[in-house]
This record gives sequence, C-alpha cells and structure tokens, in this order.
Amino acid sequence: MKDNKNNSKNGLLARCELIERRFLFIAAFLFLVSGVVNVLALTGSFYMMQIYDRALASASIPTLVAISVIAIFLYVFQGMLDIIRSQILNRLGARMDRKVAPEIHDIVVDMPRFGFSASEACERGRDLDTVRGFLGSQGPIALLDLPWVPVFIIFVYLLHPFLGALTLGGAVVLSTLAIITESLTRRLTAQAHGAAIERNAVAESHARNADIIKAMGFSSAVVGRFVTANEKHLKLQARASDITGSLSAFSKVLRMILQSSVLGMGAYLTIQGELSAGAIIACSVASARALAPIDMAIGNWKNVLQARSSWDRLHETLEASVKRQEPVALPLPSKSLSVENVTVAEPTTGRVIVADIAFKVTAGQALGIIGPSGGGKTTLIKAMSGVWPPLRGHVRLDGADLTQWQESMIAASIGYLPQDYGLFEDTIERNISRLETPDPQKVVKAAQAAGVHELILSMADGYQTKLGPYGGSLSAGQRQRLALARALYGDPFLLLLDEPNSNLDSEGEKAVSRAIEGVKARGGIVVVVAHRPSALVGVDQVAVLQNGQLAAFGPKDEILRAKPVSEARSGQGEGGKKLAAVGQPA
Repeated sequence: MKDNKNNSKNGLLARCELIERRFLFIAAFLFLVSGVVNVLALTGSFYMMQIYDRALASASIPTLVAISVIAIFLYVFQGMLDIIRSQILNRLGARMDRKVAPEIHDIVVDMPRFGFSASEACERGRDLDTVRGFLGSQGPIALLDLPWVPVFIIFVYLLHPFLGALTLGGAVVLSTLAIITESLTRRLTAQAHGAAIERNAVAESHARNADIIKAMGFSSAVVGRFVTANEKHLKLQARASDITGSLSAFSKVLRMILQSSVLGMGAYLTIQGELSAGAIIACSVASARALAPIDMAIGNWKNVLQARSSWDRLHETLEASVKRQEPVALPLPSKSLSVENVTVAEPTTGRVIVADIAFKVTAGQALGIIGPSGGGKTTLIKAMSGVWPPLRGHVRLDGADLTQWQESMIAASIGYLPQDYGLFEDTIERNISRLETPDPQKVVKAAQAAGVHELILSMADGYQTKLGPYGGSLSAGQRQRLALARALYGDPFLLLLDEPNSNLDSEGEKAVSRAIEGVKARGGIVVVVAHRPSALVGVDQVAVLQNGQLAAFGPKDEILRAKPVSEARSGQGEGGKKLAAVGQPA
C-alpha cells in the first residue's frame, strides 16, 4: 500500500498538470454551454417585443398563447443548461479534491520537517477547500458569462445605435471598476491571508499549551496575544472587503441608472418614431443582462482573488514537492547502522546543531547517546530516523542511504520513540499498529515487549479503548509506554529511543531495558538518547555529544570509567580531558 503511495507522489505534479488540462477542456465545454445560455437569455427581450409589437397590435389570443408557450419552453431549456453548468462545476471541484487531497495532505504532514509551522502547513489543505468552494459558487458563472456580454450589446445596437452606444459605455465603466477592484485588493488579500496564518498559529499554540496557561493563570495575556494577531487580520480583511463592497455597490447603482437611462432614451426615440414600444422593454432587459456578469464579477472578485491565490500556492507546493524516483526494492536491513560525517541544521532557522558526526553500530548492539542539554542528541536521532534530512553526510542502513530505501521498507525497519510521543485520537490497537490495518498478533507482541499489555487489558475496552486528544486520558508514563509499543511494532531492525524513560517508574524502566535486550537478541540495533543512567543498562557503546560535536565514542565501560554519567551530562569534571582519547569514532 505504501509503495502505491510513493508511486503517486512521483507523479503528483504530472497529475496536477493533467487536472489542469482536463479543466481547460471542461472550461471550453462550459464556455460553449454558457454561450447557449446567454443567447437564450435574449428570450425575455424577444418575448417583450413580440407581445407589444405583434400580440397587442393584432389583439390575437392565439398569437399570445403561441408566443408564451415558445418563451416558456426556452426558459425551461435555459434553466436546465444552468443546472447542468452548475453541477459540472460542483463535480469538477469534488473530483479535483478527490484526486489531489491525499497527496496534498501527505505534503502537509511533511512540511513541518522543513521548518514550516503547523498552521502554515495546514493552510495548504484550506487552499484546496477554497478552490473547491469557489468552483461551486457564482464566481465561475460570472467569469463564464463575461465573454458573451458583446452578444447583448450587439443586440441592443441592432435595435438602435444610440442605445447600443449607451450600453457599451456602461460596460466599459463597469469593466474599469473591475480592473480597479483587482489592483486595489490583490495585495490586501495576500496580506490578509498571511495575517490569518499568523493568527491560526497563535491559536494553535495556545490550545496545545492549555494546561500550562490554566495552571499558571496567564489566560488574559494569552487572550491579549490572540486579540493582537486577530486584529491585524481583521483590519486587512476589512479594508479588502470595504473596497470590494463599495465598488460592488457603486456598480449596482450604475447598472440601475443605466437601465433607467436606456428606458428614458428608448421612450424619447419612440416619441420620435425611431423605435417601437416593444423595443424599449427589449433594450432595457438586454442592457441589464449585458451588465449583469460584470456586476456579478465585481461582487465576487474577492472570492476570485482568493481562489487564484490558493491555486497558485497549491501549484507551487506541488512543484516544490516533486518526489524522487521510486528506489529499487532492497532486502530488509540486517547488518549495520552507519552515520557518516553527518551535519544537521534546524529547519526553521538554518542553524547548524550537530556537525561531522561519524560512527557505526552493528547488528545485535545498542548505543547510548549522552551529553549536556542542547548538545544535539535529539537532533542527531532525528537525522537517524529521517525526520530531519542531513545538510551533509549520510545515514546508512546496510550501506544504503536512507533516501535509497522505499518508504515501506523504512516503515518495516525503523521504530522511533520521540520525546513528545505523538499519539493519535484513535484506538490503542490502531495507535500501536501505526494506523495501518492492525495485525492482532503483532500488536499484542509489541505491547508485551513494551510491558504495557496488562495495563491495556485492565481498561474497559482493552485494545479498542479510544484515546482522546494527544492521549490525554492516560498518564505521561502510560503514553510513553504505548509509544514504545508502537516503535516495537513489527520487530523493526533499528529502534531509536529519545529519552524513553523520562516519565517511567522503576517497573517501566525495567520494561524499557527488557525491550532493548529483546531487540539485541533478535539481531537488531538500538540507539538510546539518555539523561538517566538506568536507560544505559542494556547498551554496549556510548557516544558523548557536546556542543554538536562527538566528544567520545566507544564501549560503555570505558566511556563511563573515563567520565561519570553525571559529568558527561554536564560536560564538566576532571575526566573531561580524557574523553577525546577514549574510543575513536568510525
């Protein structure tokens, strides 16, 4: 299944371009349908002319009935085409969403790895909603009707050149208003979108830290921070809406004035004997219909701008996220983990955190990584898991760089326990199985290896127990052990543990030690980032990181004899000078 997912990633931009080509074909079809609809919109004008100039003049009831029946038929046909046009646009939006949304979401999940905020990443999904919503609105209808405005102007001109010139002048003025609307609102719309992202990021951070806010009582400061961000967004949005709304209102007034002017001039021409009474009404209806699409486009211009900006951002995202070719399927790793001169930078700031780290661990071994806070331990393990791509160097499994492995192979070969656990709002069973279709035997085996099987059975729904947001219904230690079970699911070759016992009691620490020994016994590799000595019980080698550099690497006993764990954590003590001489990195 994941192979198929990767294949879809490789053709993502091509699929987007295919959608664009299909959209152009459908747009051409809709353009022709709109032409028929707009021609049929002249029905009212012709009907008025026939009523006043033929039915009333002849006082013929059969003529009146025949004209009315024909008009009703044409109105119904026009309505059916309008419905078809609207449904095609709605289905086009849904089809586009169905085709692109899975890949867009995959990109959204990936974006925070490269320094984007969660709110900015989620905005790509909202962009897709914006485009789909626009296709189901009146905006596209107005744009499809705009090219057919000359049909109505020509019709009015044929009835009388003066009235045609008056209608053309009104169309030019309204078109000028549309151009002014575009120039005045484009920049404001982009700024309002950026302010909305900032506001959403603030709201998200507050929701994520609700416990801290409540416990320390700074809700008022939090609300003030949100109000500041929200006020910036509201001001920009209000300015854009004011411009669009004002010009839209002005265009409606102008259209009504023009319609009355056409009636007045038509009456004058009729008095002069240059126009029939029926033609007056026909000209009024046709001139109003000629200006309606322009008026509607101005009223929907904000939506047009938002949809266009959203589509541009989606296309840029897809272009920037074209995936490499699917790697050749390699055998599952079983021999070694190599870190070769790896340098890693923090994605948001670009600041280098670890530099030129190199070592090698072979099957059946466990490595402990220790050092002072901020030394780069978590950054290094993120590079080893593929979460943060190295700036330079390589992380290799059995000699193959992580980028050379298919994602399905990575999923089967690496188990990762981060500091924040990352549990999902789903059942315990699906959390342990990594949201894939669960294999009950593997789920239970992983839970037993993490020492959490009995805890799960004690719950009312057992493995079907649903977790709340962030697994909030469980204690920190219970969440950590469930995350450990997820990391152990499927017996991965490489197990990466970042502070695996930070919230565990003595029984939990024993479970972690047993899990490490179990991975070693079946020929796997374990890498443990640790601050507490109990996490180092099962490791064979120790790496000491200080200031982003590998200060020492070697057998555990030698490293710990050269420097006690507490000193290795702080980077102080008399043994510090010995570290560089104890154990050499690979």
